[in-house]
Amino acid sequence: MKDTANKTASVYRMVMKDHVCPYGLKTVDLLKREGFAIDDHHLETREQTDAFKAKHDVKTTPQTFINGRRIGGYDDVREYFGKKPIEKDEDATSYQPVIAIFAVTALLGLGLSWFSYGELLTVAAAEWFVSLSMCVLAIQKLQDIRSFSTMFLNYDLLARRWVPYGFVYPFGEALAGILMTAHVLPIISVPVSLFIGGIGAFSVFKAVYIDKRELKCACVGGNSNVPLGFVSLTENIFMIGMGLWMGARALGWIVI
Repeated sequence: MKDTANKTASVYRMVMKDHVCPYGLKTVDLLKREGFAIDDHHLETREQTDAFKAKHDVKTTPQTFINGRRIGGYDDVREYFGKKPIEKDEDATSYQPVIAIFAVTALLGLGLSWFSYGELLTVAAAEWFVSLSMCVLAIQKLQDIRSFSTMFLNYDLLARRWVPYGFVYPFGEALAGILMTAHVLPIISVPVSLFIGGIGAFSVFKAVYIDKRELKCACVGGNSNVPLGFVSLTENIFMIGMGLWMGARALGWIVI
C-alpha cells in the first residue's frame, strides 16, 4: 500500500563518468513529480554497484527505498504510485507507429498548404498528406530492409514469386512519393504507385479477409507490431487513389 506520509525517498542509481542510468533519472523525476524529496545516492563505480546489489540481493539498479522499505526499480515505483508498467510486450500489437506517421504527415500537408497558398484546407494539402505518408512509410521500411523483406514474404503475392521484390518495393514507394510531392514526372510515379499499390491491396485483402490469417504488417518496417489488415490496406488504397488522381491531373482530366 502506498504511504506518502514521509515524503522522502532514497534512490540508489548508477552515475559514472561514462554512464548515467536513464531509469535512475526517470525514477528521480517521477518521485519529484509525486512530491517527494530525494535522498539521491550515486553509485559511481562498478565495484560500488556490485557491492550494493550483493548487499540488498538485487539484480538491477536503480533501487528506491521509502520509509526504510525497498520499493524496487523504476517499474516498481510506477506500480507503487498506481501507474502502469512501461515494459513493452514484444508480442503485443499496436497502432501507435501508424497513428504517429499519419498525424505528422497530415500536419505537414497542412503546413505546406498554409506556406504555399495561405490556406490550410486545400487539395494540395490532401495530396501532400498522401505523398509524404508514402515517403515516411518507405523510410520506415528502408531502415532495416532485410527485416522488412522477410516479414513482407508472409503475405505479399508477388514477393513470394519473386523474392527480390521485397527489396524493390520500399524504393518504389519512396520514388513515387517523392515525385508526387514535387508534382513531377507522373509518367513514372503514376504507374509505380498503381502497380505496387494494386498488388499490395490484393495481397493484404487475400491474407486477412479471405485466408483469415493473423499476421503483423510490414508497412512500418520489419520490426513492426502493427497488425496486418486495415492499416496496410489503407496504405495501398492511398497509393492507388493517388496514382489515379495524379494520372488524371497529368492527362488534363482534372483541372484545379
